[in-house]
Amino acid sequence: MSTESTARAFFSAPQFAVVGASSDPSKFGHKIFNWYTAHSLPVTPINPSAPSITASSKDYPTVASLSALPDPAATAVSIITPPKVTKKVLEEAKGLGVKSVWLQPGTFDDEVMAYARKEFENAVGGEGWCVLVDGDKALEGREKL
Repeated sequence: MSTESTARAFFSAPQFAVVGASSDPSKFGHKIFNWYTAHSLPVTPINPSAPSITASSKDYPTVASLSALPDPAATAVSIITPPKVTKKVLEEAKGLGVKSVWLQPGTFDDEVMAYARKEFENAVGGEGWCVLVDGDKALEGREKL
């Protein structure tokens, strides 16, 4: 189970990325990316099949993978992908020195979550942990670290 302190630590990163970001307002990849922009956080959308996404009537250039980020090791990553894809994203993230990941609901199975908790300093996820629900409280509490 994740803790509030783990979620606060996630938001102490200087940069953020959303793997699975989407222009489709019905998809969680859109809703979560939009949450970051609404909170004025420095966020990069990751989507290998679109050169940009649109959120709140603004276009954002995407990158195809975590390795295309300017400084992956200084980036906390929210993941909105199916579990098989999530495992590959986590393996790439580990290799790039990413320290914090947030696995949104539906993105993991027991094996994927166990891997994330073993390999990352901060792994937020589990039933009930979603940026859309828990992000505001965690973001406000990051100064308490």
